[in-house]
Amino acid sequence: MQKLLYGILISVGLISSSLLFAQDTEELEVKGKVLQSDQVTAFKTAVPVLNVPQSVSIITDDEIRLRGYRELGDIVRYTPGVNTTQGEGHRDAIVFRGVRSTANFYLDGARDDVQYYRSLYNIEQVEVIKGANAMLFGRGGQGGLINRVTKKAMVGESFRSVDAGIDSFGAFDVAFDTNMDMSDSSALRLMLHSDTLENHRDLYDGDRLGFNAVYRTELDADNTLDLSYELVDHERFIDRGIPTGADNYPVEALRDVVFGNTAINTQTTEADIIKAKLTRELSDTSRIIFSLSVDDFDKMYQNLYVSSYNATANTIDADGYRDTTARESTIFNIDWINEIEVGSTTHTVLAGLEVLDTENKNQRYYKCFSSHDGTAALDNTADCTNTDGTNGANSGKANKQTFTIARPMDFSQGVHNGANVENTTHFDQAGAFYARTETDVEITSFYIQDQINLNENVLLTLGGRYDQLEITVNDTLPTSTKGIRVNDRNIFSPRAGITYKPQENISLFVAYTESYMPPSGEQYKKAGGKNVDGEIITDPDTFENTEIGLKMEINPDLVFTATYFDSENVNGLDDGEGTAETVSSTVDGFELELKGQFTEKLSGGFSYADYDGETLNTSTDVMVKSQEIPEYSITGFINYQVNDVFGYGLGFTRQGESLISYTKTAALPDYTRWDAAMYWTLSNDLAVQLNIENLTDTDYYPHAHSTHQASVGEDINARLSINYSF
Repeated sequence: MQKLLYGILISVGLISSSLLFAQDTEELEVKGKVLQSDQVTAFKTAVPVLNVPQSVSIITDDEIRLRGYRELGDIVRYTPGVNTTQGEGHRDAIVFRGVRSTANFYLDGARDDVQYYRSLYNIEQVEVIKGANAMLFGRGGQGGLINRVTKKAMVGESFRSVDAGIDSFGAFDVAFDTNMDMSDSSALRLMLHSDTLENHRDLYDGDRLGFNAVYRTELDADNTLDLSYELVDHERFIDRGIPTGADNYPVEALRDVVFGNTAINTQTTEADIIKAKLTRELSDTSRIIFSLSVDDFDKMYQNLYVSSYNATANTIDADGYRDTTARESTIFNIDWINEIEVGSTTHTVLAGLEVLDTENKNQRYYKCFSSHDGTAALDNTADCTNTDGTNGANSGKANKQTFTIARPMDFSQGVHNGANVENTTHFDQAGAFYARTETDVEITSFYIQDQINLNENVLLTLGGRYDQLEITVNDTLPTSTKGIRVNDRNIFSPRAGITYKPQENISLFVAYTESYMPPSGEQYKKAGGKNVDGEIITDPDTFENTEIGLKMEINPDLVFTATYFDSENVNGLDDGEGTAETVSSTVDGFELELKGQFTEKLSGGFSYADYDGETLNTSTDVMVKSQEIPEYSITGFINYQVNDVFGYGLGFTRQGESLISYTKTAALPDYTRWDAAMYWTLSNDLAVQLNIENLTDTDYYPHAHSTHQASVGEDINARLSINYSF
């Protein structure tokens, strides 16, 4: 009750303050209010945000530029209902309403589930959708998802721009964007991005290259074809953070120590992404869209990290592994959108077909410390593997090595029986795989949704998706007894919502959605386990979300949203009685967001989120507090345009304490981080921008992966960038 009263007071304060600033802003350009213009975005139909019975946050390219966002984690920091998790230092990983995910990412509405850090150089807007919703997106999307909308070629326009920046850590990036008319009915757009990565931590470096060519041609008055090719080539150092101590918090004395090695902690990603979309206007009220997405990813990462910490001896135990993924995906969609008048009722019908085929090969093997097997020193590197290709006495997950803490860490000298021993770390154990799978995913989906305007005040949203899926996981590990397992299922996922609009600028909604995750997992690596009867578990994890909300358009470009939700997540696990369904977690809470243009000169956003979550501890069969859910989060960012030449911005993030693991007591302390920006428009063609991150140089720990892997937040950092159009 206290939290609810707190939320009500904040809501009243936000609305009251915004009304004081509100004025006629019809002359301002309105962006981010409709979930689709001429591109395939998350909800597929052109729906004003005010009429969507679900919590949605939209971040436009203008916000990305002004606030200096360089990656999805920057966006998430200022978005209610989501927070970052470490991602082991090599991938985007987001906690959507208490549910961690490495795969709930989409690109122009197509699944983008490989583990890597996504760039923003070619992005028009980012849509953060909260709450399960398999009806539109299929499997996954357990607590929400992020959809990136790419920039398109623009017929009839010609422009060129270059954006370059450098920060106080020494990182440098440059992006080039040009749009060229090829004819009266076609255009080509080329975007190139390159950056070198640096931060406040020892050893950290990296390089990213991205290239995107997009082509649009208007075949005739009713048909438009869009083609796109994107190249991704990334390499970076992996930093798994620092250990937690006896007080259950990250060890402050170790903030500057990096528990990795430049030769070992590395990640590479190479990808080719091809997209095609044909849009045919059937009439003024009907269109059909054919979309094809084909991608080919090669991903590798290997690392050492802290598995345990001994403060008295000043040592850590190190563990590690190497993991490779090769994934090819083809996704074909047909979406038909039709607006139908039936008497006084308007129906906006979406009917679609999606065919997905993914082939995934994954292999993992753990490091081998050739000097140590837990009982005696070894000198023969052959001890890392047995002759039959299985894990040897000195390889596998159980083999760890003790090292003295130093800066930099010396992994050539291990500690064994109180004495130092020479050590060699191996990732070259040919055949000594800890895990190896080959997975084929084939899903055919049919979905239909009807958005019904019963009258000016009441809107209904009803829909469902039928997935016919076949997931074949071949466990090729020599010692495995799982072999080939096939999960062949038909799954129906509903979506329902009702929106009531007492007046044009206010909506109240109630919604229910579902989603699911097959037992192969987000990254298709699992062959599945068995229940107590010896039967293979085929039941998917399921996710149910119920929410109620208020949306208020205070002025034409200022929106306030308040949402309360309740979700229940059911995992396909053995409950000890021979069944495979167990309630594993429940999360409920509320989100408040005020965002937009307060006055002609002042814009920004404020948000507050407060969640409660419980998770089943399967070892004790007791519900405990969920991990990675901050006690609360508060964010704010304002931009003030002083005159035509100069403007400035100021933002903050306040995040409450959160558990690192629900089975242990380690936690991340609360923190407040401030950011600032200044903007100079020197001419119509030249703009200069200064962004300062962590303005007060606060020590903080934004996220973790597990108990002894807490990330160290960045020190104060200034980035100067220049944008030149010609």
